[in-house]
Amino acid sequence: MNEAGKKVAFYTLGCKLNFSETATISRSFKSEGFERVDFSESADIYVINTCSVTENADKRFKTIVKQAQKINPDAFVAAVGCYAQLKPEELADVDGVDLVLGATEKFKITDYLNDLSKNDMGEVHSCEIEDANFYVGSYSVGDRTRAFLKVQDGCDYKCTYCTIPLARGISRSDTLANVIKNAQEIAAQNIKEIVLTGVNIGDYGKGEFGNKKHEHTFLDLVKALDNVDGIERLRISSIEPNLLKNETIKLVSESKSFVPHFHIPLQSGNNELLGKMSRRYKRELYADRVSEIKKLMPNACIGVDVIVGFPGETEAHFLDTYTFLNELDISYLHVFTYSERENTKAAEMEHAIPLRQRKKRSKMLRGLSAKKRRAFYESQLNTSHKVLFEGENKQGYIHGFTENYVKVKAPWDPGLVNTIHHITLTEIDEDGLMRFEYENENLLTA
Repeated sequence: MNEAGKKVAFYTLGCKLNFSETATISRSFKSEGFERVDFSESADIYVINTCSVTENADKRFKTIVKQAQKINPDAFVAAVGCYAQLKPEELADVDGVDLVLGATEKFKITDYLNDLSKNDMGEVHSCEIEDANFYVGSYSVGDRTRAFLKVQDGCDYKCTYCTIPLARGISRSDTLANVIKNAQEIAAQNIKEIVLTGVNIGDYGKGEFGNKKHEHTFLDLVKALDNVDGIERLRISSIEPNLLKNETIKLVSESKSFVPHFHIPLQSGNNELLGKMSRRYKRELYADRVSEIKKLMPNACIGVDVIVGFPGETEAHFLDTYTFLNELDISYLHVFTYSERENTKAAEMEHAIPLRQRKKRSKMLRGLSAKKRRAFYESQLNTSHKVLFEGENKQGYIHGFTENYVKVKAPWDPGLVNTIHHITLTEIDEDGLMRFEYENENLLTA
């Protein structure tokens, strides 16, 4: 369909992978003659890319639909993404929703738009998730400084709390040639940093050519990307501890472009609970990965995902996790309060933890995270780094990140946007961000 002059707006919930896919979907609208506008502006069609992982996903969705309707009551509203795959009928029932597309249909959204007139009922096009077995490559240029590059989709792991395999299907990968092509396209746009993203990126290579073989591995991917010209920084978004091999850690430590920042999901520091979650490692392996990274890159930043309040998590289990994390040389935590998901094994397990207890444990780990981040920042004082400045003016300041993910601030200067500078970290400000001095540059001290 050609809709010259029509406007489309997007709202993305959830992970970096969703952001990269929204960007790909938006490019298909552009080729159909649509103009992309901000979600706060009047548009002919609003596309909401949903997430099933974040808490209150359904409430958030309803609020966003209302927001769109308020701006333009006649607009066509489409829902895509993980929640749309898992609960299509539920989303279709939301007042104002016209179209719901599942995992395989979302990339063909423009094929489903006829005359953009409002439907009395939300129309659903959703596949059986077994059909989500082909790969659509994508990347997003979220701002001028950083791009999210999708290299893999789906997951063959069956963690007992997780709906992602139900929402995204089997593990499959982009071809190495296509990943490199996308990386070169991003580099040509003067974007300084690429963040690799996927559902289970350490499984990269599986399904690259439509079968279950690994023609290439994650290590092959990292090696190939490290040789792409024009990319200052490459960052691995999140990788399972059992798939983070010594060879990859070594390559990152010697790399031209890969930065010393790892985000490694743990979920629990107690082996019994890791078993109940069907995780594929024990905490000893996790501790080994952390010490291997720190041995080769003492200044590396290590982030950890952890779930509190999983069914059967006793006080002793929780304290086991707390103590394990407290003693581990990590930099920050992402804390998730367990919430029941339909069609998962964990939702049927006995000994559910009272909500009050879950929240209390979550608060304790968030406190530990703040302590860990502070200690990591203190360990970086008076050290030299390269900082990449972001593009936003936040209350008179510009922010940036060092290669090892320390967040810095300086008085706003538009000339700094998307530039890299050598700095020395000097002090931690009252808001917890770092101040610095420029090294060997004719610039004012920030």
